[in-house]
Amino acid sequence: MPLTKQPISILQINLGRHCNLACTHCHVEAGPKRTEELSPEICELLITAIDRFPQIETLDLTGGAPEMNYGFRPLVEAARSRGKAVIVRSNLTIYFVPGFEDLPEYFARHKLRVVASLPCYLKDNVDKQRGSGVYHDSIRALQWLNHLGYGRDPELILDLVYNPPVPIAPDEFRLPPQQASLERDYQAFLHEHFGIEFDRLLTITNLPVGRTQQFLQRRALNRPYLRFLAASYNPKTVADLMCRNELSVDYHGNVYDCDFNQMENVPARMVDGTPLTVAKLLELDDLDVIREVQTRPYCYGCTAGSGSSCGGALV
Repeated sequence: MPLTKQPISILQINLGRHCNLACTHCHVEAGPKRTEELSPEICELLITAIDRFPQIETLDLTGGAPEMNYGFRPLVEAARSRGKAVIVRSNLTIYFVPGFEDLPEYFARHKLRVVASLPCYLKDNVDKQRGSGVYHDSIRALQWLNHLGYGRDPELILDLVYNPPVPIAPDEFRLPPQQASLERDYQAFLHEHFGIEFDRLLTITNLPVGRTQQFLQRRALNRPYLRFLAASYNPKTVADLMCRNELSVDYHGNVYDCDFNQMENVPARMVDGTPLTVAKLLELDDLDVIREVQTRPYCYGCTAGSGSSCGGALV
C-alpha cells in the first residue's frame, strides 16, 4: 500500500556537508574536509519559497554543521521575520570554533529551537561516537545555552538527541530505549553532575545510510540489520512519519521526501514521475504536488518499535 503525502508544513534544508566533526554514525558523511554547500542562487529560491508559501510553519536547518555552511543566517532571518519557527540541528562543539563564538547569543536573539546531538549522557560513549573531547565541549555548550535561558525559558527550547551505538554484531542490534524513561535518566544525570536543564530528549534509530551503512557493510551486517528493522515494524508509527508532511531540500535545490532519501539520492517525484526541485515548486506555485512518498528498505528504521523521526519517537 503506497505511503501518501500530507499537506506540507515543514521545510527541512541540508545546507551542506562542511562540519567541524566527522562522527562515526553520520548519515550525511559530513566532515572538516567536505566543501559542498548551498549556493547564493538556491538560497534566494528558498527565501522566495518561505515568503510565498504561508503553509510552511517550520524551517528545519541541518547539515553538516548547518551554522558553517552558506545561507544559514539569511534563511534564519527570512523565516523568523515571517513568523516561522526555526530549528537548528547543532553539534554544540561548533560554538568553540573561531568565528562561530557568537552562535549561542544569535540563537537566543532569534529564538531558535536548538536540537543538539548528545548520543549518550556518559563521556566514553559520546567520545567514541563523535571524537575525543566532544563530550567536554558539549557539556560546556549546554551550560552556556542554559545561562542564556535555553531549557528554562519556554521561548528558548533546547532538545537533545540520542541514538544507539552502531552495532558490531547481530546480538547487538538495538532500537532506542523508551523515550520518556531515557529522558528521565538524561535529566537526572546531567542536572546532578553539571546543573544542565533541557526540554526534551529525542530518540532516533540508526538507519543504514551513510557512514552507518558503510560500517555495517564492512562487517557484513547491513542485510541482517535491515531484516531486524523490518521485523520490528510497528504500523502505529505510520500516521506520524516525518516524510509525510515535510520536504527535504539539498544544497543543489533538489527536493526529497526526507533527509535519508536525500542522502541515498532518491528524489521526490510528481505524479508523472518528474523529480522535483525548489525551482519547479515555485514555477507550479504549489508545495503539495507529491502524492506518494518514495520508500526504500531502510524506511523500516523509522517505523520500527516506537518509531523514529527528526522529532524523536512517534508512539
